[in-house]
Amino acid sequence: MKHNRITDVMTANVVKAVYATPFKGVAEQLSRHGISGLPVVDSDDKVIGVISETDLMMRQVASVPDHASRWGRLSRAHRREQIKARARTAGQLMSQPAVTVHAEDSIAEAARTMMEHKVERLPVVDEQDRLIGIVTRRDLLQVFLRPDSDIRRDVIDEVLVRTLWVVPQAIGVAVDGGVVTLEGRLERRSEIDIALRLTPLIDGVVAVVDKLTYQLDDSHLKVAEPALHGVAGDWIRKL
Repeated sequence: MKHNRITDVMTANVVKAVYATPFKGVAEQLSRHGISGLPVVDSDDKVIGVISETDLMMRQVASVPDHASRWGRLSRAHRREQIKARARTAGQLMSQPAVTVHAEDSIAEAARTMMEHKVERLPVVDEQDRLIGIVTRRDLLQVFLRPDSDIRRDVIDEVLVRTLWVVPQAIGVAVDGGVVTLEGRLERRSEIDIALRLTPLIDGVVAVVDKLTYQLDDSHLKVAEPALHGVAGDWIRKL
């Protein structure tokens, strides 16, 4: 599937800090630019960590009596919190290792990474892992602002023509507000399954309405090779 790339939505002018940036300097940058986090880079502009507003809030923890149990105070998480509570520089304050994405990664891959790591932003790096941008959850949501006409074109090109080898005019594709309606008759039942699996992967698709029918029921076959029409069976089964 063809997906929009991170380079299409990222912010190239990145607010960043270095290891020695003072605590107050980090707070001032977040406030001045109206952002909730920033990456920390080394002398080669490689990302070594990320700072969020939560990390800065650890400073407030230092003023509250520590009632944690002895075992709680010995935990790794508790020790990290205490270090951040006493942090004076960005290097002491940052969370590491940094979770990053590459510029040529797809928006779908970046969204999956954000969800898996429960982060709000991702530094974007090049082939040498140098910082070239930043992408936030709000940036990724731009994919749902794609025009219906662009989504329709991709469904026809990527799903019908390149995957199923279907003549575009054979299947009706209508898109309204990101909701794709597929209508018409395919040769095999397994082709409907493929179409319904792949269409939601197109950037900007909100939902798929299935009005497809078939001529041949090949669902009893273990591997319907003809229905794949050149698509690797293993790849399809992993979707």
